[in-house]
Amino acid sequence: MQKTYDPAALESEVQAYWEQQRTFEVSEDPDKQKFYSLSMFPYPSGKLHMGHVRNYTIGDVIARYQRMLGKNVLQPMGWDAFGLPAENAALKNRVAPAGWTYENIAYMKGQLVRLGFGYDWRRELATCQPDYYKWEQWLFTELYRKGLVYRKNAVVNWDPVDQTVLANEQVIDGRGWRSGALVERREIPQWFVKITAYADELLEEIDNLEGWPEQVRTMQRNWIGRSYGVEMVFAIEGADEGLTIYTTRPDTLMGVTYVAVAAEHPLALQAAERDEGLAAFIEECRQGGTSEAELETIEKKGLPLGIDAIHPVSGEAVPIYAANFVLMGYGTGAVMAVPGHDERDHAFAREYGIPITQVVHPDDGSTVDIQAAAFTGAGVLKDSGPFDGLTSAAAFDAIAEWLKERGKGGKTKQYRLRDWGVSRQRYWGAPIPMIHCDVCGIVPVPLEELPVRLPEDIVYDENTINPLKNNPAFSACSCPRCGGRAQRETDTFDTFMESSWYYARFSSPDADAMLDGRADYWLPVDHYIGGIEHAVLHLLYARFYHKLLRDAGLVKSDEPFTRLLTQGMVVADTYYREQEDGSKHWYNPAEVEVERDEKGRPLTAHLKEDGEPVVVGGIEKMSKSKNNGVDPQALIDRYGADTVRLYTMFTSPPDQSLEWNDEGVEGAHRFLKRVWALAQDRETEIQAVNKALTVEGSSFDPDWSNLHENQKNARREIHEILRQAVFDYERQQFNTVVAACMKIVNLAYKIPGTTSSPDPSKEPSQNVGLRMVQEALGFVLQLLGPIAPHIAHILWRELGYGDEILESEWPQPDEAALKQESLPYVVQVNGKVRATVEVPADAEQPAIEALALENENVQRFIGEAEVRKVIVVPKKLVNIVAK
Repeated sequence: MQKTYDPAALESEVQAYWEQQRTFEVSEDPDKQKFYSLSMFPYPSGKLHMGHVRNYTIGDVIARYQRMLGKNVLQPMGWDAFGLPAENAALKNRVAPAGWTYENIAYMKGQLVRLGFGYDWRRELATCQPDYYKWEQWLFTELYRKGLVYRKNAVVNWDPVDQTVLANEQVIDGRGWRSGALVERREIPQWFVKITAYADELLEEIDNLEGWPEQVRTMQRNWIGRSYGVEMVFAIEGADEGLTIYTTRPDTLMGVTYVAVAAEHPLALQAAERDEGLAAFIEECRQGGTSEAELETIEKKGLPLGIDAIHPVSGEAVPIYAANFVLMGYGTGAVMAVPGHDERDHAFAREYGIPITQVVHPDDGSTVDIQAAAFTGAGVLKDSGPFDGLTSAAAFDAIAEWLKERGKGGKTKQYRLRDWGVSRQRYWGAPIPMIHCDVCGIVPVPLEELPVRLPEDIVYDENTINPLKNNPAFSACSCPRCGGRAQRETDTFDTFMESSWYYARFSSPDADAMLDGRADYWLPVDHYIGGIEHAVLHLLYARFYHKLLRDAGLVKSDEPFTRLLTQGMVVADTYYREQEDGSKHWYNPAEVEVERDEKGRPLTAHLKEDGEPVVVGGIEKMSKSKNNGVDPQALIDRYGADTVRLYTMFTSPPDQSLEWNDEGVEGAHRFLKRVWALAQDRETEIQAVNKALTVEGSSFDPDWSNLHENQKNARREIHEILRQAVFDYERQQFNTVVAACMKIVNLAYKIPGTTSSPDPSKEPSQNVGLRMVQEALGFVLQLLGPIAPHIAHILWRELGYGDEILESEWPQPDEAALKQESLPYVVQVNGKVRATVEVPADAEQPAIEALALENENVQRFIGEAEVRKVIVVPKKLVNIVAK
């Protein structure tokens, strides 16, 4: 083996070996326990960032660990290839998005290979490939035939920068999740998938996701948002149809003093025809988004329509307002307003001079100033006609029954979840496989005509958002039903459609169907890894899609992912300088010299180039906008992939944020060099030991019970560390596994009795030190195998442990080595340490107390005092209380 650690050379050699041996190619094996490990696939943006590296390293560590446990492990990789960044790059560079995407895939794949990730590349897929999205199109047509897909005009979130519709989940604080632009409301035709038809199952099965973080489960419960309430009809003066309204607080019904409708409600639009002020208000409302989060923060505004609704119980007239806090897409687009018992309604009523009435009173008899603030708690009803004196809970049932008996309403349940709008008015996506025929209406594309291929030779200009609309070669077609002239749908799928089932396609990537029987061998995914930001986007859609696949007879399982790990972010220090216009120019940490405190936190900073001071910002997620990212490729080129992998695993547990520190990378590299140096220093001896161990009765396989005391202690400590490391692998605390490896290496350098020559003819006592080094280093290599696989592979082979470390038996501590004949006990007198005594490991408490009290130094500090109490903490401490 080489004298010095040369990661570039050895990593290239090992990767070539893996490729030649097809080490990570896997097929179904009914005789072995399967393990499907998957990390969320990346968007091919051009280069990997450190978030990618950490995510995929975690996944690879888990996959390799499970392989070393003897399981049949599948770990695939692919590309979430459709989406807006490719279009934006195409606009900027006057190129086709397809070419840009495929170039990025090729480069990023090279980076993944260079990092040593053990993927079965035969299964690689890109969602922009027709043989992938063909089956997504097929399933969509099947869902249409089942009534689970429909098209309707809908008020949607419109991103004016990206020029497309956004799902509510893609609107964050009123802005588009990619562009950051303020979202507007528009009404356009949209395709929807009925996720609400599965709302109950999606909600109830969350309880079965025991391997998921509770935070994610809670977020999904809240997003689905099932509530129980009462639906009722408020009649409209002079109209045949009334307003259907849903409330979870029917006990406040008698406190209604106005009704609010969405700006896009037909009543509001009708009234706006004769009211310019109302028309202007409706137009203003269209500039806002359609997400609940935005509605919670905007200033509440409204205008009266000049018409009244009729209270379903009292028969009194209540005014109807158009309000910006009501959405047409939620419920019926109308809400009853109870200012006395709802904070939002109260603020609106105060602003517009609407009466505030109290009908629910505290059940303890206390009074509240309802004009000053709404009373939102439950209580006892007053001024509520036939319901006076009822508690809020009793009133819920009584009012629901009263309405039901009169045909005006009754109990029902609703969901916060809305049907999934999957239309996008962009080019770079999978075409929606529907045809518009003037004679036949909407007709799904039949299977034999799928896939509807997206033309990939499109070149953009700044005036074209969706070139499919202006491309007769794509849009003009014949109706599959009548043969007449027709037009293809020119909207494309939301990219979450592709990412909602890719995990399943990996199981049968070459199937001439959406999936085949191999899916039931591999699914569900045993371990899924990705960011918490996907909790109510990708993860909810994937759960829904899996149920669609199940109901189409394609899979048998109910859920796609058994265990979920949401990895922490990679964060780093930020540095900036204020510009004359008030903006901030951000500097990369590599451009800055930093003075740090004793804890390593930055105090002051200046530019390396000119020495000018810069402001030390906070620690933030690595991002382009803050210019605080670290280029993984530069680190790989300098230190090697194993160092980068080791550092990302050592710095923090997988589910916590990783705070970047360049000195930590240097430390990780020094440790791997130290492992190499130990192996190189003992190469001949360990090779001889490993060779001799293959000979039956070899003196290198000693009777461990005959060790000298210091050797016993050293071996016990190594096996104690190993026991903890094995446990830490099970609970995915890889940072402490790395720490364990460092401890074992330190001990291996100090093992007594290792100067003997590796002569098998000598007595075991003469060779035992070398055998201990061989054992210790073997443990280190196996523990490092999943984390730093290149160096582990090379040293395992070169030192003669075996040909393939991945096929080695996972190490387990020797229980005999862990046994101790005696234990050290710290002895305190009145809380102060006075001695340490050796106590037989099996000693009972009286014997432990006696040994502690007999100690000469302990006796001296007790003196003439009376021993009042002796407290024994097993295996640790004796505390003597003497007065």
